[in-house]
Amino acid sequence: MSTKVIIAAAMAGSATFKANNPAVPYSPQEFADEAEKCFKAGAAMLHIHARDEAMGGLHTSVVEKVKAVYDAIKKRVPDIIIQVTSSVGSPCPVGPFPESDCVNLINQLIKLNMEARIRSIKALKPESASLNTNTMNFSVLDRKTGQIVIDNVFVNSFGMLQDFGKAMEEIGCRPEAELYDIGGLDNWLLIAKQGFFKKPYNFNFVWGVAGGQKFRPDAFTAMVHALPPDSNFTTCAVGTEQYPAIMQSCLMGGHMRVGLEDNTRLPNGDLAKGSYEQVEVAVKIASCLGREPATPDEARAILGIKKR
Repeated sequence: MSTKVIIAAAMAGSATFKANNPAVPYSPQEFADEAEKCFKAGAAMLHIHARDEAMGGLHTSVVEKVKAVYDAIKKRVPDIIIQVTSSVGSPCPVGPFPESDCVNLINQLIKLNMEARIRSIKALKPESASLNTNTMNFSVLDRKTGQIVIDNVFVNSFGMLQDFGKAMEEIGCRPEAELYDIGGLDNWLLIAKQGFFKKPYNFNFVWGVAGGQKFRPDAFTAMVHALPPDSNFTTCAVGTEQYPAIMQSCLMGGHMRVGLEDNTRLPNGDLAKGSYEQVEVAVKIASCLGREPATPDEARAILGIKKR
């Protein structure tokens, strides 16, 4: 086990807004400010979802907006690894469709959404990008009552896994496979038989999504044991599951992702002043377990990333 632990910060996702925590960044300047704080706190990598200020902070896949965030961070913190999401596409209208055209229209909308999801990665050629592995419910529910707030299906076909993975590897962008359950790993293993994924393989366990797997220590252990040789793994989790999940990851030789995308609070329940405060917590956890935060260059060596 490497004594170095990679700490990543996901500063803003698709479902957290300033209404949830005022520290969630929207503008390129806000992203750059937060990126610098995260780097100084011990983060070696940043996971980014660009936001559209004019649309109230909604996520966006428009290349110019993603590039503005990417460039602002690189200018402020040139050494840090930036990982761009491939989960965000164009909003798709939902029916009703004429019955005779329904299947064709839905397939066309999915295709357009897929093209939107990969275009920023092709344009920016970042050092890393996320690669989702299975189609699943991906919703927002009231955790206390079970009432549905936002109902959504996240489409990730085998064709997407193949095409996105090939595109990333061809431009030298290392894919990080997002595993929401062990079925996602099995999907990745099937496509990996084609041989285009380069070693070391990089995985991220995602816990607590409404539609994914709840964090359970025994399930975590099973996931680690199912990984192929030459694998790195990190973990993130939604809400209060974040801290126990990253602790187990660090304990088992993996890496840790924190940030306001997944959880807006600190372990004591207070709103975090920024993702950097959660990075500080991750550093303390690592220290207690005898591990030191990796620098960006050390993280590149571990993940098989060539510095740009």
